[in-house]
This record gives sequence, C-alpha cells and structure tokens, in this order.
Amino acid sequence: MNFLAHLYLSGNNPKVKIGNFIGDFVKGKNLNERFDADIAKGIALHREIDWFTDTHAVVKQSKERLRPKYRHYSGVIVDIFYDHFLAKNWDKFSNQSLPDFAEECYATIQNHEMILPEDVRYMMPYMIKGNWLVNYSKLEGIQRALSGMARRTRFESKMEESVVDLEKNYENFKMEFEDFFPGLINNSEKWIKSHA
Repeated sequence: MNFLAHLYLSGNNPKVKIGNFIGDFVKGKNLNERFDADIAKGIALHREIDWFTDTHAVVKQSKERLRPKYRHYSGVIVDIFYDHFLAKNWDKFSNQSLPDFAEECYATIQNHEMILPEDVRYMMPYMIKGNWLVNYSKLEGIQRALSGMARRTRFESKMEESVVDLEKNYENFKMEFEDFFPGLINNSEKWIKSHA
C-alpha cells in the first residue's frame, strides 16, 4: 500500500501515523532504541501492513497482470493503484472528508519535521503543493505519482506507462482492491489493539 492507505490504517495516534508514514524510509531493527515508542510502533505497523499486502493472494493476482511488462515494479504500481481506489471511494471508509483528512495528515507530518528522514523532508513540500493524498483519486494524480517514481528509479521501470494498464483493466483492479482492503483494515486494527 502507498502513503494514503498507510496513513488511513494508523488509527488516531499522531506518532503512530508518523511512524507508519516514514516506514519505507527506515531500515534496520532496534526501532525502540532509535525512536520514540509510538513512532517505533508506527514503523512496525507499516512493516506488518506491507507483509500482509505482499503475501495476499488477491494482491498477487493484481501484480501478475502487470508482471510481464513491469517485472519487480509491479508491486509498487499495484500499491499506487490501490491508493487510487481508496481515494476514489473514500466515503465508504471514512466519515471525515478526504481533503480534511489530507490537511490533518500534512499538519501532523509538518509538526514532526525534526524526526523525518531527510528524503521525506525533501519530498514533503512537493507532496503538499501537489496535494498527493487527494489527487490519488484522479487518474492524472496517479499518472503524476507514477511518473515521479519512474524518474527516481535507477533502472528503466516504464511505471509512467502503467496508467494505460489501469484504464484497460480498471474493473478487475477495482474488484481486487474491494476484495482485499477490508481484510487489511481488520488485520491493522487487530495489530494496533494487540500492541497497545
């Protein structure tokens, strides 16, 4: 899952939210020695979400559709596609509007700027200016996100071309997201409760 889903699945604790948000940018173990307990919990939750997603049969189905062209980048692309479906169908998952949720998240992240990894600090002005979390709901927003990621990859990924595949197989990807996401919500809520 990508930024929107990780933030959404964090619950109400701002520090857990920050940890979950920066999870991809933090390597290694000993999280409790390196971070505040709730930030460490958020990073661990991020890893749990990634594990659940990467091992799920329905997600594998989505990836297989893309694998012939995009190889190991298919997982990254599916994460973005699923964030699109979350943003597009936000009202089914939250009583708070997506723009309000996004504003709240940006403010929370900016309030914790001192602990953000350097790459996240560099990325944030672009994220806020482009309002990524809200714009994931539009195909142009997904296109921008994938094109940006393609520019940052070391090898040719062709990720910038993948919106064509999303349009071509839109209903299949949507059904797979709808099949998968409630289970991920349930798993994340259980994990948070068991680590209270």
